[in-house]
Amino acid sequence: MSDDRNVHAELSRDLKLSHVTLMGLGMMIGAGVFIGIGIATGKAGPGGVILTFALNGLIALFTAMSFAELASAIPRAGGVYNFARIAFGRGVSFLGGWMEWFASSVAGSLYAVVFAAYTTQYVANGILELGLVDAELTRVIKVVAVAVGLGFLYINYRGASETGKIGALFTLAQMGFVLSIAVVGIVRAGVEPSRLSNFQPFLPNGWSVLLVTMGFIYVAFEGFEVIAQAGDETIEPKKNMPKAMLYSVLIVTVTYVLVSFATIVAVRPDDVGGAVWRWIGTRGPASDGETGFGDAVNRMIPYGGLLVTLAVIFSSTSALNATIYSATRAGYALGRDRMLPGALARISPKRRTPYVALTCTGVIVLTVAALLPTKHVASCASIMFLFLFFLVNLCAIKVRLNMGDELQYGFVMPLFPVFPIAAIVGQAVLAANIGHISRLAIVVAPAWVLAGVGVYLLYARKRAVATEDEIQVLAETEGPPGGEYRVMVAVANPANALSMVRQTYRLCEATGARVELLHMVPVPPQVPLSDADKYMTEGREGILESMLYLAPLFAISTHLRYCRNPARGIVSAVRERRTNLLIMGWHGRAMQRTFRIGATVDPVIERAPCNVVVMKDCGGDRVFRRVLVPVAGGPNAAYALEVAGILADAEAGEVTAFYVDRGGRLRRRGGQFDVDGFLDAQRERIRLPAERVRAKTAAGSSVVRAILAEARDYDLVVLGCTEQPLLRQIAHDPIPERVAQRCDRPLVMAKASGGLRSWVRRWV
Repeated sequence: MSDDRNVHAELSRDLKLSHVTLMGLGMMIGAGVFIGIGIATGKAGPGGVILTFALNGLIALFTAMSFAELASAIPRAGGVYNFARIAFGRGVSFLGGWMEWFASSVAGSLYAVVFAAYTTQYVANGILELGLVDAELTRVIKVVAVAVGLGFLYINYRGASETGKIGALFTLAQMGFVLSIAVVGIVRAGVEPSRLSNFQPFLPNGWSVLLVTMGFIYVAFEGFEVIAQAGDETIEPKKNMPKAMLYSVLIVTVTYVLVSFATIVAVRPDDVGGAVWRWIGTRGPASDGETGFGDAVNRMIPYGGLLVTLAVIFSSTSALNATIYSATRAGYALGRDRMLPGALARISPKRRTPYVALTCTGVIVLTVAALLPTKHVASCASIMFLFLFFLVNLCAIKVRLNMGDELQYGFVMPLFPVFPIAAIVGQAVLAANIGHISRLAIVVAPAWVLAGVGVYLLYARKRAVATEDEIQVLAETEGPPGGEYRVMVAVANPANALSMVRQTYRLCEATGARVELLHMVPVPPQVPLSDADKYMTEGREGILESMLYLAPLFAISTHLRYCRNPARGIVSAVRERRTNLLIMGWHGRAMQRTFRIGATVDPVIERAPCNVVVMKDCGGDRVFRRVLVPVAGGPNAAYALEVAGILADAEAGEVTAFYVDRGGRLRRRGGQFDVDGFLDAQRERIRLPAERVRAKTAAGSSVVRAILAEARDYDLVVLGCTEQPLLRQIAHDPIPERVAQRCDRPLVMAKASGGLRSWVRRWV
C-alpha cells in the first residue's frame, strides 16, 4: 500500500471519557510515587515531600488548562506538535513533536525500569532468596525492563480500543492499591497521633530545596499530555478531552499528597533509631531513597512488600502503556505531515494503529531502559516535559490572541492569560534546578533539541506538507529595490482596489515608500488547498490594476496568499515583510456585535506591529479641502494629525484639530485638555502651512454627538484609534469606534506604532 493511502487512513474513534481519564491517571501514577517519594523526602524533609507534590499539582493544573483549551479547539493526534504548528509554524512545531516523542518514550523507559526494579528485588531476593549482588541484580532488572517494554508495545499494536481497555483495567487496580496505602496511613496516624511527630522538622533543608525536588518529579504530572494525543480516537473530543485533563490532575494531586503523608507516618522513630524522613531518604542500592516508599510501607502493613509490589506492577505498567501510546502518536503526527519520513504515518489495515511509529518508539524505549540508570532516566523525562509544557503555555497564549475568533473551543480557561504565564515562570525555574540531581539530564535534553534543529533544517523544512491552518503563499513577485519605508496595501475587494489605491498615493509619496500589494485569496472551507489557484484570478487582476497606477512611481511587490482567517494572514504578512505602514479599506458597520469595526479590521488594528490606516468611503478622485481631526491627546491622535496633513489638498486643504469640552467635570478632575498646546507640539509633523492648521473647542455633554455634528461641514474625518485596554474596549465601545460606525462622511482611522507594545506584537 502506498504512503499516501496510509497517511490519509483514519484512526479508530473508540475512547470514552472514562478511558482517556484513566489513561491520563495511568501515565501519572507510577514513578512519581514509587521513586519520587523516597528521593524527595530525603532532600526536602517530611513536609517538603508533601509540598513538592501539592505545588507541582498547582503548576500542572495551570498547564492542564492550557492543554484543555488547545485540545478542545484542535482535537487531533499529535498533541503539542499540532498546537505549535498552528501557533508558531513549522519549525517550532517540529521541535515540539520531536521533544514530545522523546519525552514520552523516555518516560516509558522509566516506568519499565521501575516495574523491573521492584518486581525483581521482591521475587529474586524476597520470595526465591537468590541473594543476588547489586551487579547481577542490575542486569536482571534491565532484562525484565526490556521484556515488559516489548509486551506493552504489542498491546499498543493491538489498537486504541485494546490499549484503552487494558490501560483502564490496570489503572483501576493501581488506584485501588495506592489509595489503600493512603487510607491505612491516615488510620494509623489517627490511632497513634504520636506518629505525627515524624513531621518535625517540617522543612529541615529550607524552602529552596523544593525547587530541586519539584523539578525532579515533575514527570509524575504529565499524564494530561497523553490525553491530548487521543484527539483522533476520543468520542466527543471537544467535551471529553478537557474534562479528562482537569479531572486527572486533580485526582492525582490529592492521591500523591495522601500517599506522601502515609509514607511519613508509616514508621516509628524508635524502629529506625533516628529521624524517619532521613531513614526513608537513604533507602535503596544507591542510598538515595529509591526504595524508601516501599520499605516504609512494608513496616506499616503486614505483607507490605507484596502490596507495594502489586501496586508497582499495576501502576508502572499502566503508565508504560500510556506513554508508549503518547509517543507513538507524536511520531505518527510527524510522519503524517512529512516532517519525518511518511512511513511513520503508515497505519495497519487490520489493527488501525500506526505500526511504524510504534516500532520506532519501541527502539527508543528499550534502548534507554537498557542503558541509563533510573535517576537519570527520571530527570531526563522531567526536563523534557518541562520544555514541552513551557511551549504549550506559549501556544495557548498565541493561539487565543491570534486565532480566538476562528476556532471553536470546547473549553476556555478563566482569567486568561494569568494561568499560562504563571505556569511558564514556574516551569522555567524548575527546569533550571534539575541539574542538582542529574547533570546528565541537562546535557541529554538540550542535545536532543539541537539534534531536532538539525533534522528540521536538513530534512523537514522542505518536505513538510501544508495544513489547513497554515498561511499559504500562492504567488509573489519582488519589485526592484526601493525605499526603506515599506507600505503594505491590503486589497480585500479587487473590484474596488483602484479607487482605494488612488488615495494611498499621497501616503506613499510622502514617505518615499516601497509598496507591497497584498490580497488574501478567499477559498471556501470545503475546497482543498490544492485548488486554491482557481480562486486567484480576481485578486490577481485587482493587483495588476493597482500596479498600473503605482508602478511608474514606486517599487512594487505583490503577494497572493491564503489563510483561513484573513486578519491573521494580513498580520503575518506585516511581520514577515517588516512593514512600516499598513493601509486597509473598510465598508461600514460590523455585521456581528463581537466586532467593533469588522471581523478583519478589528484584529488587525489590535495586533499589527506597524502604523495602520483604515479608509472608509475614501475612493474615487475625491479632494479633501476641509479635514477634521478629533483629538484628546495620545500617540494615535498625533499620528492622525500627520495623516490628515498628508491627505488634505496640497493647494487649499485645511486641518482642524477638534476637542470636545464636557464642562466642569473634567476641570474638577484635573483633566482639562490643552488642545492649542497639543497642536503646537505637533505642527512640524503636519505637511501644511501653519495658517491652514487650527484648533477648535466645542462644549457638549456627548463627545460622539458633538463630533458627528461638527463632521457635517468637512470633507474628511481622521480619527486616532483608542488606546484603552482590551477588556475595557469589550465592555464599552470606545469613542473613535462609535464615531466611525455612525459617521456618514469619508473617514480614516489611524493607529501609530512604537514602544513596547509594538515590539511585542512584532515578535510575539
